[in-house]
Amino acid sequence: MKEIAKILIFGGGLLLVLGVVVYFLGDKLKWFGNLPGDIRIERPGFSFYMPITSMVLLSVVFSAVIWLVRKLF
Repeated sequence: MKEIAKILIFGGGLLLVLGVVVYFLGDKLKWFGNLPGDIRIERPGFSFYMPITSMVLLSVVFSAVIWLVRKLF
């Protein structure tokens, strides 16, 4: 049960830090979601958005962070 508690505390702290970053730097992150490769289709009465490139970039960053955490601890 202590392991689950540690995971929840770490996840909550990570969400808190992410929320603070988005709150204070949100206007500086407008490029995210508008990268080449993000699909956006807008027509009258219909809107479709698929952020392929943004999600690949986010996946690479998260994978690198997780790899560093596992390597250091």
